[in-house]
Amino acid sequence: MKINTNPLVNNVLAKIAGLLILLFLCPATAFSQSSSGTISGKVLVKDGNSVQGAKVKIAELNKTAITDTDGSYELKNIPFGTYVVEVTMNGYDSSPASVVIDQNNTAVQLDFELIYTSQKLEEVIISSGGNRFARKESEEVSKMKLKNMENPQVYTIVSKELMKEQVVTDYNSAFKNVPGAGIAEVRNQGRTTNISRGFATPQLVRNGVGSFTYNSIDPANLERIEVIKGPSATLFGSTISSFGGLFNRVTKKPFDFFKGEVSYSAADWDLNRFTADINTPLNDDKTALFRINTALHSERSFQDAGFNKSFFIAPSFSYAVNERLTLLIDAEFSTSKGTSPTRLAPYTGKDATARSITEMGIPYKLSFANNTVNYTGQQYNIFAQLKYKISDEWTSQTIVSRTRSSAEGYTVSLTALSNTTLRQAVTKQDNPYYGTDIQQNFNGDFKIGKLRNRVVAGFDFYSLRATRNDATVNMKALNYKKPGDDYNNFTAVKIDPLFLATTVKFSNYVSNNERTYSAYVSDVLNITDKLIVMGGVRADRYINKGVYYPSRDSLVGTYNQTAFSPRVGAVYQIVKEKVSVFANYMNGFNNVGGSDFNGNTFKPNQANQLEGGVKFDFNKISATLSYYDIQVTNITRDDPDNPNFLLQDGTQLSKGFEAELIANPIRGLNIVAGYTYNDSRYTKANATINGLRPTTAGSPRTANLWASYRLAEGSFSGLGVGFGGIYGSEYYQTNTTNFQFSIPSYTVLDASVFYDRPKYRLGLKVDNLTNEKYWSYRLAAQNPTRVTGNITFKF
Repeated sequence: MKINTNPLVNNVLAKIAGLLILLFLCPATAFSQSSSGTISGKVLVKDGNSVQGAKVKIAELNKTAITDTDGSYELKNIPFGTYVVEVTMNGYDSSPASVVIDQNNTAVQLDFELIYTSQKLEEVIISSGGNRFARKESEEVSKMKLKNMENPQVYTIVSKELMKEQVVTDYNSAFKNVPGAGIAEVRNQGRTTNISRGFATPQLVRNGVGSFTYNSIDPANLERIEVIKGPSATLFGSTISSFGGLFNRVTKKPFDFFKGEVSYSAADWDLNRFTADINTPLNDDKTALFRINTALHSERSFQDAGFNKSFFIAPSFSYAVNERLTLLIDAEFSTSKGTSPTRLAPYTGKDATARSITEMGIPYKLSFANNTVNYTGQQYNIFAQLKYKISDEWTSQTIVSRTRSSAEGYTVSLTALSNTTLRQAVTKQDNPYYGTDIQQNFNGDFKIGKLRNRVVAGFDFYSLRATRNDATVNMKALNYKKPGDDYNNFTAVKIDPLFLATTVKFSNYVSNNERTYSAYVSDVLNITDKLIVMGGVRADRYINKGVYYPSRDSLVGTYNQTAFSPRVGAVYQIVKEKVSVFANYMNGFNNVGGSDFNGNTFKPNQANQLEGGVKFDFNKISATLSYYDIQVTNITRDDPDNPNFLLQDGTQLSKGFEAELIANPIRGLNIVAGYTYNDSRYTKANATINGLRPTTAGSPRTANLWASYRLAEGSFSGLGVGFGGIYGSEYYQTNTTNFQFSIPSYTVLDASVFYDRPKYRLGLKVDNLTNEKYWSYRLAAQNPTRVTGNITFKF
């Protein structure tokens, strides 16, 4: 079967995105009412850079403006009088200013300079106006303070404000806003994998360091999701990033005033979700701050069986010991219970008649599961950070991150045995993972002559250890089109005795025991005010202690490897802070154990990316357009001359185009849109897959869109509507020269209506408006039309 790559077929989102972009490009005429006076100006930081997202307000008039990307603001319709204007931006201090508006002074120019405090706080208050979702400043992306327009790397940020507007109740739904991410592949215990530039990318990064997450992730504690594109081993290492990039979960941090909200969501299939977010200073001088987020969640599947219920709590504490030293400790604890997500392997025999999931004809609402066949999970993430300001030019950051993920109980996989039958396989397991990441960074911002240098140099220690104790039993084959009474025999009571058979052997071994020691350095150098170059390198020592079998006191597969990962890049700002062209070379690697027939030990896989593009950042539009080419080498493949051995001369290509648009064409209208094209294929591999697209590469073409409009003024300010969705072209679950099994293209449309006021928020969301049938890479049927309601109280 040949995949249809015509972008016009079923691509409703592309048409809608095009119309909205045209709407932005068309000139708009603004009509404003006459007013007594106007106050306008810019908000800057001490080094002269502009501040986006700062709140400028006149408290006595309840007048507020939010600074645009260039730091500008405007307060209109100010009655004659004397007022105090103040600026608030978490993490910065500023002095209020007194202003007089009268008949001789109706247009006041007032600029502010903010002073950076010892606390870099994440809470940002966003109002109804402005390009609400365009804020892309981050310290984690490059491990230093670097603006998007200065960064030769491409990244996407999904903010908590966007997730709230979309009434997101699960982590995977947030990735609808990530270009190219596709449908999440949900694995056992709820852990997820998405696509980045044609490579499967797991969720392994939290606050910029390793955080192995074996269980599902609750979005209640998310400040934002940072999607860093391309091989990123130089700064993050190989164990937590893929050749396509990485997903960094940035958690909510405490800030210096009291604020809180409680929220309740309800939806089809008995979804009930309660969340709370409470923040408060702990002392009068606001050096000790505390914040806690929590969530209680339960829902069942739209299918005949399947459920998930969980409890999550995330306390965080920060303390400014003095003007130089700041301590931050945060943690996440969760427990969950649920049924295993669907995992279906299609029938690939010579007489197979179905070459796609739709041709297979498996009933969409049958789960082939049972609620008694479930598992329990536990997860904790503990993060401690110590920041010390060595001097005006140098800062030290020490991070310790500890994680534990575990799952106990039953997981299920489905295998089609013929054109009409399938079999359930049940695994009973106890599988804990333990992870540690210790990282020390030194950040410098200094000049050599007239050249500004921003440097990060660091050391990193990462370890992962896991044990397995499990066994698997196979159930009787079922006719999946007409299962009959045997369908009801799949219960824990029926399954448990099967594990007592003498032929069933439980494994007991250390499945992962690996350590990585790394050192890295990266420098961003301002050659001129507009020309910036970047260079960096990482040295990585990987130690794999192999698989340990205690019953035989034996180790298998021990090996050590050393790898180096360079990166370089350049940015030229054609228009300062508005238009940049950029290019980069980035490297990634994966450690590989074993040796070939001649005893030559294998080297790490290497991925080398060349990328170029342009970034725009205007008041009304922020956009990134890029083209990338990733070449992967040192892939192992079967040795045709020596069976049971491998050669390490395989290669793979992944290249394509990405576009991201964040726009505010008229006041109140905000648009987030993306489009990706990816060409992935094996260029030297086993004969059965050589020249073909990897099944893990996802859809060649994807599109995403979210457009919302809210009233910014008047009695109903805060009332808004949203519309958007995702599109993915047809892709493969199995793709070999002998057999191909495809997953159809999908267009999933969503809509919402909301009313956001200072003291409360009401939201109603409809997902999958057209009741589209679509599937993940693991052939799990996705939710049909679903209605979710939300009420949030703020205080």
